[in-house]
Amino acid sequence: MKTPNTHNPINTYINIVLLTLLLAWSFLIVRPFVTLIVWSIIVAVSLYPIYLRILGLTKGKKKGLVTSLFILVLLGLIITPTVNLTSSLIDSGKEFYAKLDEGSLKIPPPKEDVADWPVIGDRLYTAWSQASTDLERFISSYKDEIESSLSWFFGSFTGLLGSVAIGLFALIIAGVFMSSADSGYKAGVQFANRLRPGKGEEFMDMCTSTIRSVVKGILLVAIIQAVLAYIGFVVIQLPAASVFAVLVLIFAIIQLPPLIAMIPAIAIVFSYAETTPAIIFSIYAIIVSMSDSFLKPILLGKGLETPMLVILIGALGGMMLQGILGLFIGPVVLAIAYNLYLSWVSFEGETAPAVAETKKGKG
Repeated sequence: MKTPNTHNPINTYINIVLLTLLLAWSFLIVRPFVTLIVWSIIVAVSLYPIYLRILGLTKGKKKGLVTSLFILVLLGLIITPTVNLTSSLIDSGKEFYAKLDEGSLKIPPPKEDVADWPVIGDRLYTAWSQASTDLERFISSYKDEIESSLSWFFGSFTGLLGSVAIGLFALIIAGVFMSSADSGYKAGVQFANRLRPGKGEEFMDMCTSTIRSVVKGILLVAIIQAVLAYIGFVVIQLPAASVFAVLVLIFAIIQLPPLIAMIPAIAIVFSYAETTPAIIFSIYAIIVSMSDSFLKPILLGKGLETPMLVILIGALGGMMLQGILGLFIGPVVLAIAYNLYLSWVSFEGETAPAVAETKKGKG
């Protein structure tokens, strides 16, 4: 009996076509769940050190129960402030529109020294004065600007809520991933070894450290800034403090200075507060906005061999390409590419002397 000729080019082409069809078909099947799975992996990698410490306190007993309680506590920590923040925004919006319909909405007039502010003083004083004296005319005059600002804010807030919703489901799946982390890590190492023999553990460690660094250096810093800003807003009794806190969080996540969201808050505070408290609040707001300049280098590059600039470029570029998810995927992809480049360069450097010695021996 003749054995099939495995070196026949036709057989090779058929195998390639069938394998390509199988991979494409498989991708189309799992495509609706790719985002959720990636989120789950990111959440699992980020929370795994905390999960290990809690599991260590119980000495590994009742692992399933500990995992379930851990996930339930985290769900509560996310759901509670999200619900409170959403209800606060809804209540503030209802109150605003109710006063607007009744004609009882009043904006306090600006102080005279607002006109002396550099660059924007005159325009801000004129617009503010118009809003305090004739609000309806002000709204009609700046209708396009108000609509675009409101649509941007609600669009950003809706996107943030969507990310939170995906994060809640991802958190549940992450619990399953964390309970079987050892087998998942081994599978990842085996896959990485197929791409780069002998570098599997190095690449896996690099990916995990990059994800954790981005979580601490970008998300954690943004949350810290938003919380500090919210405390300042509440202390100074700023109207719609939760709205401004959300703006600070959004600006911090998308890597824009939170001071952009705080400037209107500072202007409002100067309109009703005494000069000394308003100045103190302004200094506090500037410090909060600039806090990322020393928090980010500490948290973003901690424990990483990849330069912080590469991580930051990956985070910004990934976010522009894929939104919030790209914030985490971008640094990982760029870090892998960077390390592959270093590996290729060092490999070339190691082979050059050997070639030179060979030529010298022949000569």
